[in-house]
Parts: sequence; structure tokens; C-alpha cells
Amino acid sequence: MPVKLGSKLPPENAEARIEIIPLIDIMFFLLAAFMLVSLSLVSLKSVKVSLPTATTASEEAHKDLVSISVDKSGVVYLDEQPLGTRELAALLTTWQKTNAALRVFIRGDQDARHGDVVRVLDAVRSSGIEKVSFEIQPAGRASSP
Repeated sequence: MPVKLGSKLPPENAEARIEIIPLIDIMFFLLAAFMLVSLSLVSLKSVKVSLPTATTASEEAHKDLVSISVDKSGVVYLDEQPLGTRELAALLTTWQKTNAALRVFIRGDQDARHGDVVRVLDAVRSSGIEKVSFEIQPAGRASSP
């Protein structure tokens, strides 16, 4: 029986083509990976506080905002960095001058004293920021420790 020796390359007249399906699969994988990483970074930016619940609470998208947290001992945090009230007001005043549409979310621990949260609210209002919200948790959701 004779052995056929030949090249496994396609003939010269065959056209080259680009396979696009594996490229689409890779792009969807990268998209999903970036989405998961960005969602995990959101939780790294905030201080863990136990938020109070409310039955009329709704989820809101957080774009172009400053998140201020008050823990149960009354310490004020701006993106995990503890600050005094005067430093917070000075920093917010400079940010408000560059961004007039700046929004502030105050996250007060449910065991924090009301006076500590009002002190932060007063510092925010004295810096000229009008868009201030309190972050609360919907009633059916488990609170974070």
C-alpha cells in the first residue's frame, strides 16, 4: 500500500478568514471579569456600619458623590479615612467650589448618637453643599456588621 506524503496546509487558492466567535467569547469573559472587580471595589471604599432600616427606602445609583460615614463611637470617616469636623468642612468646601453638583451621602450607624450625625450634617451644609442624603437600608435586607 503506497503512503501518501503531502502537506497539511490548505491549498494556495483557499482564502484566509478570521474566526470571530472565539473573539466574542473572550470579550464577554473580559466584560464579566471587569464588572465583578468593579463591584467588589465599591465595598472596599466604604466603612462598615450597621445602617438603620426603613420600609420606604429605595436603591439609588451612586454617581458623583461623597460618602461620609459615622460609626457608633462618633468617629467621622471620609472614604475610610477618619477626619475631624473642621477638616471635613474645609475639604468639602474646596470640592464644592470645583464641582457645584456635588452630592453627599451620610451613612450613620444605627447605634450612633443623633448629635454626631447632626454635627456632620451641619459641617456639610456649612460648606455650601445642598444635595445631602442619608443612606438607609431597605427593611427586608440584613444589615452589615
